[in-house]
Amino acid sequence: MLWLWAVCVFFLFLTTHKRKELEEKASHRVIHTSLSPREQMDGESSLGNNYSQIPQHNAAAGGWQPAVCKMAELDADLDRIVPSSVLPPFWAKLVVGFASLVCFARSYDGDFVFDDSEAIVNNKDLQSDTPLGDLWHHDFWGSRLSSNTSHKSYRPLTVLTFRINYYLSGGFHPVGFHVVNILLHGGISILMLDVFSVLFGGLQYTSKGRRVHLAPRASLLAALLFAVHPVHTECVAGVVGRADLLCALFFLLSFLGYCQAFKERNKEGTYSSTFWVLLSIFLGAVAMLCKEQGITVLGLNAVFDILVIGKLNILETFQKVLHKDKSLENTGVLRNGGLLFRMALLTFGGTGLLYVRWKIMGTGPPAFTEVDNPASFADSMLVRAINYNYYYSLNAWLLLCPWWLCFDWSMGCIPLIKSVGDWRVIALAALWLCLIGLVFQALCSEDSCKRRILTLGLGFLVIPFLPASNLFFRVGFVVAERVLYLPSAGYCMLLTFGFGALSRHTKRKKPVAAVILGILLINALRCVVRSGEWRSEDRLFRSALSVCPLNAKVHYNIGKNLADQGNQTAAIRYYREAVRLNPKYVHAMNNLGNILKERNELQEAEELLSLAVQIQPDFAAAWMNLGIVQNSLKRFEAAEQSYRTAIKHRRKYPDCYYNLGRLYADLNRHVDALNAWRNATVLKPEHSLAWNNMIILLDNTGNLAQAEAVGREALGLIPNDHSLMFSLANVLGKSQKYKESEALFLKAIKANPNVASYHGNLAVLYHRWGHLSSAKKHYEISLQLDPVAAGTKENYSLLRRKLEQMQKKDV
Repeated sequence: MLWLWAVCVFFLFLTTHKRKELEEKASHRVIHTSLSPREQMDGESSLGNNYSQIPQHNAAAGGWQPAVCKMAELDADLDRIVPSSVLPPFWAKLVVGFASLVCFARSYDGDFVFDDSEAIVNNKDLQSDTPLGDLWHHDFWGSRLSSNTSHKSYRPLTVLTFRINYYLSGGFHPVGFHVVNILLHGGISILMLDVFSVLFGGLQYTSKGRRVHLAPRASLLAALLFAVHPVHTECVAGVVGRADLLCALFFLLSFLGYCQAFKERNKEGTYSSTFWVLLSIFLGAVAMLCKEQGITVLGLNAVFDILVIGKLNILETFQKVLHKDKSLENTGVLRNGGLLFRMALLTFGGTGLLYVRWKIMGTGPPAFTEVDNPASFADSMLVRAINYNYYYSLNAWLLLCPWWLCFDWSMGCIPLIKSVGDWRVIALAALWLCLIGLVFQALCSEDSCKRRILTLGLGFLVIPFLPASNLFFRVGFVVAERVLYLPSAGYCMLLTFGFGALSRHTKRKKPVAAVILGILLINALRCVVRSGEWRSEDRLFRSALSVCPLNAKVHYNIGKNLADQGNQTAAIRYYREAVRLNPKYVHAMNNLGNILKERNELQEAEELLSLAVQIQPDFAAAWMNLGIVQNSLKRFEAAEQSYRTAIKHRRKYPDCYYNLGRLYADLNRHVDALNAWRNATVLKPEHSLAWNNMIILLDNTGNLAQAEAVGREALGLIPNDHSLMFSLANVLGKSQKYKESEALFLKAIKANPNVASYHGNLAVLYHRWGHLSSAKKHYEISLQLDPVAAGTKENYSLLRRKLEQMQKKDV
């Protein structure tokens, strides 16, 4: 907690130290002179005008009030609560950046966890031997987009940053990946200061073209709330979250670039900087290539242009449309050619990007299963609608109270609401009451600035969330904290506005300030704790048990971790619980069957694997494992059929070909076994087991020349594999190529000196070669490593008798 108090003391010191200096500078600001009242009403007005020269109109009569003045009042409402107006932009950014880095710094040395394994460690697109061009044809996980199994998550720029990380780190070292994520969040939090400054304070530029920060208190508070929000932990501490971070970065740059289009006017009093609009569209496309929701920035830019730059009163315009008011034709927005041109650019740009994205997708939308998003598979439209809205309320709750966080919310974590009698319907009602109240205030408030702030806050909250809402297409999750990264900016904006309104209506400022400080401190502490949980898979998965005890995937992942650590007994318990919670969880059945197979509990293993392939007939791994169990039970025909079925569903399956070869070897079908192992090595040239079995089978059947050729081919592909060295050395020894055989034995022993058979077979070589003292030495080493090796003991006895006979003969 000491570092949290240090941040607060540092922040208060800066506010008091810089107050006089900035107050003096404020009086010397030079701003653009405003247009005449007539030009501002009929033309394209900006929030960047000198509001002191603008006449105030009656909002109730359909006019508008000076936006900058009211926004300045919002900042004044926060004066006693956030005394930050004395902080220059540089120091404000320093405070926000420092807070964001400190909150998530604990995750810098974490492991690759959860989805990181598939997206990074097992993703061949990160490795230098994969052409860079392939990144544009593969999805986020390294699969071809044209594949039916692809999730269609097209994020080539994010994968490119992973590849650069891999290159600079010299491999899969997670520290470099995590540090980039933490720095990205810090940079985004700093950018949020500029974004919130525009949203709260409007656009105003000095004579030198620099934008004036008109709402320093509000923008700083909102940026701090964003920087320390615990819901961001998944994006920052999980390396895969970089897609959301990069998307947010270019999303904000696109928005700020769009704001630059209103920096200068032409002689007609309109804005004509097409370059900035096109640049904003380009940055939106870059954001979309980092993650799909990046394209929504074009919608937010349009809303900002219409409501803030065009000063459209939605309620007033709607009323005129209903009453067919002729004055609608004279509305400045409708008559403004510049605005219509920009809307056309945004529309065509967005449509073009969506079309290109759809063409790249190839085979249509991805196919998700019922466990990924059960509500989307409900037969009743009412049930789907109720559950979708319940998911929205859960997302809202995570923003409001980010205490119960979980790495995954699927697999029964959130049971379906199947009737309106379910008490959880109250959450839906609460959500919509709040939203309706905010929308009503955004549309009907007499204060034009209040309308615009609330509308933009809701726009920032809702628009980036739309791709995850199930409204346009089915998504592959129930709730995902990562998709709230951008929408949380809208929440922080609304919360800051709420604090300003609370301050305005109460004379006791200190309790409000204490609440704000408490929220910041509690959220920061939660970020630190949650970042620690993301450092390892074991801690991450176990942290989810208290949040989602009904989530079968949580139990499955804990069981998988325990199995990897060698704790099979505990792993079985968690796998069984996963299957109990989700009787159709085929992956849990497959893993549980594998463990039972290793423990020689073959009957139960066969039952589980048979059930898994009945539930999911194309589950190739389960078919292969079922074949292994059937082979162990001496049911060879059934095993062969299972292997063939696995290969049918996954043609490139080298492990299955390897196991099929073992089956044929057991049946003395040597040619078939060699063909199966050859197929395995063709599909996976580094498949050491398949190469070894080919060499051993050819050796055992007397085909020494062929065995030698295969061994040399294998070592050419896998030159450092000591097991291949050992197998080829045996073949060369039998072919009386003693010198070459000796060299390979010694290399194998150097690579792995504690294998008894390596020393034992080298001793046999020396025994045959006549180097009896060397043979005796390696026989003894072999017996030290494995005292019960019968063949070695027998050979050693023969050698000793021969040495004794030689000694007697010499005497």
